[in-house]
Amino acid sequence: MIHSQPTMPTLRRWGLTFVRFLITWEAVEHSGPGIYDMEYLDYVRQLLSMLPQYGLVAFVALHQDVWSRYTGGSGAPAWTLEAVGFDLHGLEEPGAAWLKGVKGGGHTEDERGLWPCGYQKLAAATMATCFWAGDMFVSKLKVKGQDGSEISIQQFLQDSFLNMWELIARTVGDLEGVIGFEMMNEPHRGYIELQSMHAFDYNTDLHLGHVPTAFQSFMLGAGHPTAVGHWTRSFPLPTRLTSQRVINTAGQKAWRDDGPTGGKCLWEMHGVWGWDQKKNQGVVLRENYFKRDPHTGREIDWYTDFYFPFVQKWAARVRSVTGEDKIVFTEPIPNEFCPSSWTPDCRPSNMVFAPHWYCLNTLFNKAFGNFTVNVQGLSRGMFPLKAFYWGQKGARDNFALQIRNIVEAGYRSLGETPVVIGECGIPMDMNKGESFETDRWDWQTKMMDAMLTALERSLVGFTLWNYNPDNDDHTGDDWNGENFSWFSQKRALPSSWLDHNQTSPTLDNGGRILRAVVRPYPAKTAGIPLRFDYEMNTGKLTFEWAVPEETTESNKAVDANRASRASVHDPPRTGLPQLKTNKTEIFLPSQLAHGRKVLVRGLKPEDKYTYDEAHQTLTIATQDNAPGAVHRVTVFVDPPPKPAFVVNDFWSDWGLHVFTAAAFVLSFIVFLVLSYVPY
Repeated sequence: MIHSQPTMPTLRRWGLTFVRFLITWEAVEHSGPGIYDMEYLDYVRQLLSMLPQYGLVAFVALHQDVWSRYTGGSGAPAWTLEAVGFDLHGLEEPGAAWLKGVKGGGHTEDERGLWPCGYQKLAAATMATCFWAGDMFVSKLKVKGQDGSEISIQQFLQDSFLNMWELIARTVGDLEGVIGFEMMNEPHRGYIELQSMHAFDYNTDLHLGHVPTAFQSFMLGAGHPTAVGHWTRSFPLPTRLTSQRVINTAGQKAWRDDGPTGGKCLWEMHGVWGWDQKKNQGVVLRENYFKRDPHTGREIDWYTDFYFPFVQKWAARVRSVTGEDKIVFTEPIPNEFCPSSWTPDCRPSNMVFAPHWYCLNTLFNKAFGNFTVNVQGLSRGMFPLKAFYWGQKGARDNFALQIRNIVEAGYRSLGETPVVIGECGIPMDMNKGESFETDRWDWQTKMMDAMLTALERSLVGFTLWNYNPDNDDHTGDDWNGENFSWFSQKRALPSSWLDHNQTSPTLDNGGRILRAVVRPYPAKTAGIPLRFDYEMNTGKLTFEWAVPEETTESNKAVDANRASRASVHDPPRTGLPQLKTNKTEIFLPSQLAHGRKVLVRGLKPEDKYTYDEAHQTLTIATQDNAPGAVHRVTVFVDPPPKPAFVVNDFWSDWGLHVFTAAAFVLSFIVFLVLSYVPY
């Protein structure tokens, strides 16, 4: 988030020059279909036009979670729900949406982390299904388009979405600092491909609090009181079913009587379920309704049937007003690897794959310590003991494995399509918010370091969630109880006191855990990055890169093998443009280098390096740039910084205890053996 000019020099000082700039559909078109907030768009244009002055670039991302703030998240305007027939004032009682988090809640223990469950609830799941596949699953639902003609709900929603996006692209697409666009944050299937009306998948869908099944949601939304399971946190499984309770005892309907369904449940209208008047109970009529095309019986796939075609349609619409040079950023459903079905004919040109990554165990528990868990591996059948890690070294290794899996899955499916981690971050209110009381941020520093170390080892760019100029300790990011911003107003100086020079320490005011966040990185590489590693406790970094190889038949054969392995550390090296410079630039922050001597080891006698602290740039000029040449340098500062923490692991913490116990057991066994040996 950026909403003020002082933010830009601050981000530049911290080396965070690649910005994911968020907007929402509701912000652009809140008053009704085709009624756009031009004052807001003018403001966005003015803001983004300033980026080049500070060396920043951005891609504009349309943000949404759980469809809309009216369904417990953010994104789409209220009129999209009304178009489907929902009663905005009747969603909470029947459990069609969890709204406490967008009303300022989400901070208490019983509300913590509940908002993602909204994806499975009636309102958000129905809206996503109508948006992606309304023509297939709700063909009876017709609405009036902006020209007054009767159209399907899918066409209405998608046309409105694309019209809104075209206006955004037309407004900012010509700006130098805007390099591209992201269609939608964390898309979701809704009910599409739902395997059972009677349960959601425990391994992929969060079960916490009241979790009505799809069938239970239908009955609740139709005004029928229904017993629903209640899930609570547990161990070793993250949650377990602990009770049931009848909810919607008041018989509140989620559907408007004056809406397009006439107050009837949309899914009852399409024969998915019905109400048995004699038995006074609901009954599922089409158990496999969302698994197959209800008209033909063909098995469906959300990606190939709905998502891929719409991404291409959206990209074409955006580029109709911006040209082909703008990058389009796309992502899969959260926590899913890139599908192998995303073949070149299904992808827009100039695409960047931008999946997200979070430590799900930390997000779920809002806690971080020496023990970390590879939830990604466990959900895919990893042997449990292999998924457990100890210490800071363990956290780094754990996160690095998960992120590398995501990146390499992208390369395996997409080839040499660029990959960035489009969103990642850590909760600042972890461990029961103890840091707000003590002002000690040791565990946040450790977790941020573990995550960024993992990204560096995976040689992948990223955008960090988030920079929120309005964040404070009490309200956090003011959305569903979250607090991810590494900037807080509580620690900030008035903007009029700031020196906007990027070497000025005044710009650091308001920052949290900056020593972990502000790190060196290769900004421009005269070649192909092979390895990068930074140790924040010593200020030492190691970077290795290669000059592209000649495109010979033998080299092409080697590259084909590299491409099949899709290793981040052994990328293809042929078929690339000839280098235009021999200079590699590394962002080396003034925070680290100021008052210290910058030293570079590993250079050949004819190589040179210079450090410009005013621009926080270390430039390394290599003379041997023959095809295939490999360079490896180590950069460090003298004197080194004071260590922030100990990089511990299982053996450093428990090794002595293990060896002592083993020695005791061995001695006891020897004693027993000797006791029974006859003299």
